[in-house]
Amino acid sequence: MYQYNIDIEMVKQLEEKAFKIRKDLLNFIYRIGMGHLGGELSIVDMAVALYYKYMNYDPKNPKWEDRDRLILSKGHCSETLYTIFSDMGCYTMDYMVEHFETLSTAKFGMHSNRKYVPQIEASAGSLGHGLPIALGLALGARKQKKNWRTFVIVGDGELDEGSNWEAIMAAGHYELGNLVAVVDKNKLQMTGLTAQVMNINPLDQKLKAFGWDVISIDGNDMYAVCEALQSLAPADPVSRRKPIFIISNTIKGKGVDFMEGNVKWHGGAIAKEQLDEALTSVNKNRKVR
Repeated sequence: MYQYNIDIEMVKQLEEKAFKIRKDLLNFIYRIGMGHLGGELSIVDMAVALYYKYMNYDPKNPKWEDRDRLILSKGHCSETLYTIFSDMGCYTMDYMVEHFETLSTAKFGMHSNRKYVPQIEASAGSLGHGLPIALGLALGARKQKKNWRTFVIVGDGELDEGSNWEAIMAAGHYELGNLVAVVDKNKLQMTGLTAQVMNINPLDQKLKAFGWDVISIDGNDMYAVCEALQSLAPADPVSRRKPIFIISNTIKGKGVDFMEGNVKWHGGAIAKEQLDEALTSVNKNRKVR
């Protein structure tokens, strides 16, 4: 099944980190009283692998010129990134709760704002903006002959937006091998199944037709996530080669049994009784190798 020699101890460490982030995220959403837990939970494994292992990134020096960039285009899931930044020591959880969408001291919001949180590369909220911005960053790196890489995470429902397909066409045209897009394909969006709202399949064939290399994985299997990220060629802004699209097949609400595959948990608050049940579920579903 697997093609690359992945350090299993590293995978275990990342799985433990994802386990912690899921618990911290649930507590965070409970305390702030709002969130989009379905999609926030489905991207945890990919986000953890990127921030803790595969991106050249220092959270304490977020404006370092040679850093890899990550844009979370599905910005309604920003609480996952906030939770990771907290775990990395950038902010305490209490500080984030205190400054979450307050009238006079807001720094953290339901949708991320780069003016207030320096670790955020691009403000998000209007879907379909992140991939075009990532395209511009990758072109900028080529112009400056910089070896950093641009990552962008989009939602599968977000691919209803035509601006994404303009960016997909342009990235294929310019052969931006320093651009890696990840679609969190959890098969649900706010109003129902993506296949019923606006069917994007066969997604792999469409992306290949636009000039991308495509990797399809189980995005909630940390080994598969690591294998995909480890397979990436070194960032090279000058050489022209196909950009890479990772189709990350995930489960909305991953790790919490009563949330998994349930469109109800696209957005909303979580009550204390639900929090306790959710944490019990995350503990029960903890990955052990």
